[in-house]
Amino acid sequence: MMHPATIRPATEGTRVAVVGDLYRYLATGDETDGKYAMMDALIPPGGGPPPHVHQREEEAFFVLEGEITFRLDGQPIVVGPGTFLNMPIGSVHSFKNESDQPARMLITVAPAGLEKMFLEVGKVLTSPDEQPQPPTEQEIHKLLEVAPMYGVEIRLPH
Repeated sequence: MMHPATIRPATEGTRVAVVGDLYRYLATGDETDGKYAMMDALIPPGGGPPPHVHQREEEAFFVLEGEITFRLDGQPIVVGPGTFLNMPIGSVHSFKNESDQPARMLITVAPAGLEKMFLEVGKVLTSPDEQPQPPTEQEIHKLLEVAPMYGVEIRLPH
């Protein structure tokens, strides 16, 4: 059976704070029969995940606003609005907002599933005024504990 169309107005969609970043769900695996999930990501100055590897999904990024520094296999690349990047399964990558202005990206994962990890490790924000806070030690520990269950290996610096 075909799933219904998904229409997500600008003020709607689950908003999840994940270790300092804010993801607004545009499409979830439940809405796409697991084919993909898409999020509108707000990355504050200093935000972004540590180096990591996905064992299950491709991860694609499209920068909408601001500047993001991606690291691919340790090599930095600074990108701005209009830039598209796709991380194949198994690639070591990270991104960080090293500027003093917020940045926004569309992030797509295929197949879906990673959005469930974000719900498990993050905090659903219920008020439009509520903003993500810098990650606590407890949030980082929870991410490190939960990520492997979703096929994500976090590569923390030694």
